[in-house]
Amino acid sequence: MSAPQSNKPTPEDLTVHSKSRRLEISFSDGARFLIPFELMRVYSPSAEVQGHGPGQETLQTGKREVDINALEPVGNYAVQPTFSDGHDSGIFSWEYLYFLGSEQEQLWADYQARLQAAGVDRDAPMPEKAGHACGNH
Repeated sequence: MSAPQSNKPTPEDLTVHSKSRRLEISFSDGARFLIPFELMRVYSPSAEVQGHGPGQETLQTGKREVDINALEPVGNYAVQPTFSDGHDSGIFSWEYLYFLGSEQEQLWADYQARLQAAGVDRDAPMPEKAGHACGNH
């Protein structure tokens, strides 16, 4: 008896394009995405960005020029980028990368709306954090 096969697309090719600041990823279902590093950084799945529950997200700004300095595999299910701003705690599963790639347009619109609601520009520097209660970062 064999294990059930997952119908979720898996990556077949992954390329970091430093000049254009995009991650190119091709999936087994034929989908191919060019995901901007900025989008990855703004929507990092880390607790530092997402918080520890709904409403605890930290709006990211000043990430337009962010680069990926390293991209490490995490098992057979994800990658962990090290961004040029020092952020390295987000683990991007294949499923999450597929989501970022396929929903880019809506994610950008949501990000722009959150920026506007907060009254900040996408290129504004991140505010300094005074004390941080989470022991993981």
